Amino acid sequence: MTLDEMRQVIRDELESLRTTGARRQELSLHACKRLFFDLGIRPSAANVRDLTQTGSASDIPKDIDHFWERIRTASKVRLEGAAIPKSVEDKAGALLGALYEEALKAARESLDADREQIQVDIADAGQQLRDATIRQETLEAALARSDARNEQLQARITALEVQLASQTTHGSVNEATLLTSVSRLERELAAATDRVQTEQTQKAALRDRIDALQAELQQRTEHYAQQIKDAVAEAERRVKPMLVELDSLRSMASTYQAGQRDVQRKEFDFLQQLSAAKARADRLEEQLRTQSDELDATSREVSTLRANRGMDPAIATLIRRLADTGKLDADAFSIVGTILDQDVPLPDACPHCDGEPELSHGADGFEVSCPECEHASGPRPSRFEAVSRFRHG
Repeated sequence: MTLDEMRQVIRDELESLRTTGARRQELSLHACKRLFFDLGIRPSAANVRDLTQTGSASDIPKDIDHFWERIRTASKVRLEGAAIPKSVEDKAGALLGALYEEALKAARESLDADREQIQVDIADAGQQLRDATIRQETLEAALARSDARNEQLQARITALEVQLASQTTHGSVNEATLLTSVSRLERELAAATDRVQTEQTQKAALRDRIDALQAELQQRTEHYAQQIKDAVAEAERRVKPMLVELDSLRSMASTYQAGQRDVQRKEFDFLQQLSAAKARADRLEEQLRTQSDELDATSREVSTLRANRGMDPAIATLIRRLADTGKLDADAFSIVGTILDQDVPLPDACPHCDGEPELSHGADGFEVSCPECEHASGPRPSRFEAVSRFRHG
């Protein structure tokens, strides 16, 4: 028990005595006895006042002196029944009292040493208990992880066994499916070849149609431009003399008052002609707008025909897939021609080494070769065939 805890116990004892009606002197004597005999502290006015919380600065020293008087009285031992002089009896009693105090002091020191040793043993035991608790928690956590790992391994073993059984069961089914896929790809190749021929025929017809539309567009454009030019020239030819005549009439009206009515009539006629010219110009503008709409429709038709000149993306994808698997022969490459040359990239690396392939185009055709190992496709009519031959030898 620590010093603060002992002081709290003494305060509780004093509070119990105070509730039973003990007086100030009794509380002070009890505090002095506990301080001196149990804690080994010499009583003073400050520490006694701290425990009792009562008494004045003059009363507490009196209570302490009374405590020491009782100690001295109790330490004296009287020897009666013997013929011992009074002085010898007093000295013997003082000696026995001193021996008692020394024995009490030695016992208190031994008690303090034992108490400190017990506190050390308690602290060691608490530390050992905490270490044991930590080790126990560590072992329990490791055991839990081991159990979880065992469960995961068992579940993995079960899943692998099920997967092995499933793969064994479906092995024959996969082989039949592979044969079916090969047959289907061969049929698709024949159909793709027919579609390629059809697309080439349609492409030639579309090319002729585009050339005819372009010629017709050029002819119509030139015709419309000439009509617009003639209409503008005609309007200028008719309007300019009228304007000149109008200016002349207006100048003559200020000079010749008599010919004012004639001038007004001529001005009215000029306005009618001008209105008619304006109406014709509006008709020409409407005709020009209509012809522009026809030109726009023709341009959109030409754009649509140009967009349809290419091959169907699905067919192109199928042909490239067949070429990647090495299932196209020389006749198939001849049919395809150079249609797919723009969509075929060069390989990133040579199939025989890590060299970067190079593409050359000469009089003999296209050729892809590797500068590192000299692997080459040989001269081919199209870039598509050269790349495919280079990949598959």
